Amino acid sequence: MNLIALLIGLVVERLATQLFHWRRMRWLDRIIDSGFDQARRLANWPPLLLIILLAIFLVLPVFGVIILLGGTLREFTYLLLAIVVLFFSLGPHDIGEDVDDYCEALESENEEDIVRAAKAIVEGDVPTESLQRIQCVEESVCVQANNRLFAVIFWFMLLGPLAAWAYRVTDLIRRRAVFNAARSEADDADAERIRDAAESLHGWLAWIPARLTAVGYATAGHFDEAIAALRAPTEQTGLSLSEQNEKLLARVGVAALALQQDPDESMTARGARGAVAANRLVFRLLLIWAVIISAMTLYGLTR
Repeated sequence: MNLIALLIGLVVERLATQLFHWRRMRWLDRIIDSGFDQARRLANWPPLLLIILLAIFLVLPVFGVIILLGGTLREFTYLLLAIVVLFFSLGPHDIGEDVDDYCEALESENEEDIVRAAKAIVEGDVPTESLQRIQCVEESVCVQANNRLFAVIFWFMLLGPLAAWAYRVTDLIRRRAVFNAARSEADDADAERIRDAAESLHGWLAWIPARLTAVGYATAGHFDEAIAALRAPTEQTGLSLSEQNEKLLARVGVAALALQQDPDESMTARGARGAVAANRLVFRLLLIWAVIISAMTLYGLTR
């Protein structure tokens, strides 16, 4: 049943682009900010515990629906619930749509549009130098594919819709905590503590999917280059678990692309080629995951 729900959910995710604004769930920002305010008041409590409690609070509505449905949650009812939860757990943006917008911005050669489209993929500030920005976008496509897609699929297939939504909740909390810390004053220790706790919780849930995705990039792309990057020494110490996950995905994903430099190629063409190649790598890996999950379902290894 989970396989059917996953396949339908992925089709809806690809086709229902006009509904994407629903799953941005901006209204949750106020609830998350209220949770952060409570964490500031309870400064003596471990921030990670408070972030976990906030995540549980946001997961409770979906858990309540599951409990409310009770014995009726079978076959069609479960399928419908799984599709709805999966739709809101994926994203909030589609990688392919963001890449298309970025390529259109590159063709327009409008610097403001390029920066805006690049920020949508990177989900943060981007370098001002063209080549560095291009490389940053390629890395971010590989990173965001795990955050928006593969980690959700992993938890959905492992533990069901509730786990997929729980992962998305931790990602929403992390995004909001990072945003608040970036716009707060430099000496705002509370904002930094909350951000670090949110990134830690998200990093734990993303740790296994990130490594499965990194191995998948090697399978879907240039194997030798990706495996070499996978075996490369770990990143510098002092990084959070979430940052380690992102560094790994970026390093292996870009290596799997194995893009060759063309001295006669313009920055516009180079940027579009790299972004499209990264998006195709993600799509190939998605197909590989679909085949593997189908085989596991066929042999009764998953539901």
